[in-house]
Amino acid sequence: MIAFLFPGQGSQYPGMGQELAENFTQARQTYEEASDALGFDMAALCFNGSEEDLRLTANTQPAILTTSIAILRVLEQEVGLVPGCAAGHSLGEFTALVAVGALGFADAVRTVRQRGTFMQDAVPVGVGAMAAIMGVDRETLDEICQQAAAGEVVAPANFNSPVQIVIAGHAGAVERAIELAKERGAKRAMRLPVSAPFHSTLMQPAAERLAEVLEQLEIGPFRCPVIANVDAKAYSDPTRVKELLVKQVCAAVRWDESVLEMDHSGVKRYIEIGPGKVLCGLVKRIVKGSDTLQVDALAALAKLGA
Repeated sequence: MIAFLFPGQGSQYPGMGQELAENFTQARQTYEEASDALGFDMAALCFNGSEEDLRLTANTQPAILTTSIAILRVLEQEVGLVPGCAAGHSLGEFTALVAVGALGFADAVRTVRQRGTFMQDAVPVGVGAMAAIMGVDRETLDEICQQAAAGEVVAPANFNSPVQIVIAGHAGAVERAIELAKERGAKRAMRLPVSAPFHSTLMQPAAERLAEVLEQLEIGPFRCPVIANVDAKAYSDPTRVKELLVKQVCAAVRWDESVLEMDHSGVKRYIEIGPGKVLCGLVKRIVKGSDTLQVDALAALAKLGA
């Protein structure tokens, strides 16, 4: 069985998707659809925008989703692969839902643009932070976060792999957790260059605003199951989509467990569709010897027989 994986924020880069858009009508049309939905030139942002432009959360989220769907459409047309399941990291869960038919593309692009704005607005710049902690187990990191909180918020936000956990919360609490993690033997503990403490309880205002937007959307039937970030379980019930996407804003991304769930369900090949190679790298750490391929350019399509 094949799993399609879709990346989240942080995988963006200037020029993403341009090569495929120059070579395939389906990709060009995807950028045009996004531009029509949002009222600005998505191709110009992705192909010619600066790193600073692409790093703005309200731009990052629709840009990555659009690029991932553009690549997916080329892949479907040229190779014809059919996944047994799909998963996405944070923002990528929206892309996965588009890929399986549950969310319309235009609806998803507009929604993640708003989601990015809501998440940025939830906490003033400088108040929150995130950090990557490597080489500390979950139980130890929970203890570190409890000790570092000191009346503020800090907790695991992304369980990325057995050796990498990202924490989020108030900037001061995150800094204290970094120092405590180093004292407890962490191999690395460093702040991440992000503008808000994503997947923490500080995002509650964003979750509430996103719930109002999602309420207006129609959810369609799934062509295959999607693995939910919040509980690492496969789901294909359209009535659960809105609830899970709202919970995801404040809940930790359980990516390591999601990959194990796919492995246990019989996935033999993981294809990362979108910019960057982050998810392939994480999968290899979680499932040793796994068969992975990242697709965002012509060379990768050629490997699949396009």
